[in-house]
Amino acid sequence: MSSVSPPTSGALAEPVHRVGPWWVAGIAFANLALFVGYFAPLQVLLPEQLAAVAPGDKEGALAWVTGAGALVALLANPIAGALSDRTTGRWGRRHPWTLAGALAGGVAMVFLAFQTSVLGIAVGWCLAQAALNATQAALSAGVPDHVPVSQRGEVSGWIGVPQSVGVVLGVVLVTVVATTTRSGYLLVGAVVAVFVLPFVLTTRDPRLTERPPFDPKELWVRHPDFFWAWITRFLMMLGNAMATLYLLYFLTDEVGYERLFPGEKATDGLLILILIYTATVVLTTVVAGIVSDRLGRRRLLVTCSGVISVIPAVMMAFWPQWPVVMAAAAILGAGFGAYLSVDNALVTQVLPTAGGRAKDLGVINIANSGPQVLGPVIAGPIIAGLGGYPVLYLTSAVLALFGAVLVWKIRGVP
Repeated sequence: MSSVSPPTSGALAEPVHRVGPWWVAGIAFANLALFVGYFAPLQVLLPEQLAAVAPGDKEGALAWVTGAGALVALLANPIAGALSDRTTGRWGRRHPWTLAGALAGGVAMVFLAFQTSVLGIAVGWCLAQAALNATQAALSAGVPDHVPVSQRGEVSGWIGVPQSVGVVLGVVLVTVVATTTRSGYLLVGAVVAVFVLPFVLTTRDPRLTERPPFDPKELWVRHPDFFWAWITRFLMMLGNAMATLYLLYFLTDEVGYERLFPGEKATDGLLILILIYTATVVLTTVVAGIVSDRLGRRRLLVTCSGVISVIPAVMMAFWPQWPVVMAAAAILGAGFGAYLSVDNALVTQVLPTAGGRAKDLGVINIANSGPQVLGPVIAGPIIAGLGGYPVLYLTSAVLALFGAVLVWKIRGVP
C-alpha cells in the first residue's frame, strides 16, 4: 500500500517540479551538521569520556548512555515530526524545527563538554538526542515535501553522502583539530548550530494555512507497506548498530591495533576505517539512487545492498586481522551506501498521508534509533560471555540478511 493521493495545492501538495542543485546542496549541508552531531560523540567522544570516567566498566557505561539517548530519540523524532506537520507559523512547517533543534543540540554539546560523571554524560546525551532528532524529523520531511518521486533516489543519494562524510568529518574534528574531549564537544556544538543556517535562511518552506487534526494512534505503524518498510529498516539498522557500537573496543581488544602499530592509538585505526568506508559510500550512494530512479526497482536494489552488507560482518567474525578489517570496511561502505539512498527513496513512496509526512518519517526513524537501544542490550552480553566478537558479527549478518529479504513484503513499490 503506497501513499494516499495528497492535495493538489499548498504545503501538502505532491511535488511535481524537480529541485535544483542549490536546494540539494543546502539540505545535504544541513544533514552533514546533523550527522557530525550524532557520530562524533558516538564514535569517539563518548567512548573516550566514559573510559576516563568509568575505566573499569567502560563497555557497560557506553551501552547505558547510548541506550538512554536512543530511547529519548525513539520518542523525540515522531513527536517533533507530528508537531512540525501541524506548525502554521509564518516561517513554514519545517525550518523552525530544523533551526531550533540545531541550536539546542549545540547547547547540549556544551553541557556534555563539562560532565565528569556517567549520569551527567547520560543526561547531556539525552538532551542532544532530543534536539538533534527534532532537526532530523524536519529535514527528513523535506524530501517528500519538495522532491518528485522520479528524483527521490538521486536526492536521497546526495543526502546519504553527508551521512557518511559526517562520520569522517566528526572523527577528524575531534581527533585532529580538537586536542581534548572537551574541545571536541565544543567544536561539534558549533558545527551543528552553524551548518544548518544556509538551508534555513535561503530556501523556501511553504506555510501551512490550516492545522490538520491529530490522532495519537497515528504515531504508530498501521499501513501494511509502511509496516514492512519499518521492519526492513529496523533489522538493517540493528545489525549495523551491533557491528559498529563497539568498533573502537574491537580494534583495541580483538585486532590489537595499538600492539600492531606501536605509538598509534586505536582512534587512528578507527579514522582509517571510516575514511575507507566513506570513500565507497560516496562512490555508490548517488549512483545507486539514480539507477533506482531510472529502473524504478527499489526493492531489488535494497535486497542486493543488504546481501552485500552481510559479507563484511562474516569477514570480521572469522578473520579479525587489520587487512581484513580494512577490506570489510570497503565492502560495507559499498553495500550500505547503496542501501541508504534506495531505501530512503522507497520509504517516501509508502508514507500513508501527505499531512503527516514528518510524523511518519519520525516513526521510520524509530527504526534508526531503536537499534541503538536494543543493540547494546544484545551486544553487551554477547561480548561479555556468549561468544564474543565472532558471535556478535555473525548475529549482525543474520539480521541484515533478514532485512534484505523482508523488503519483498512491500507490495506498493516495484
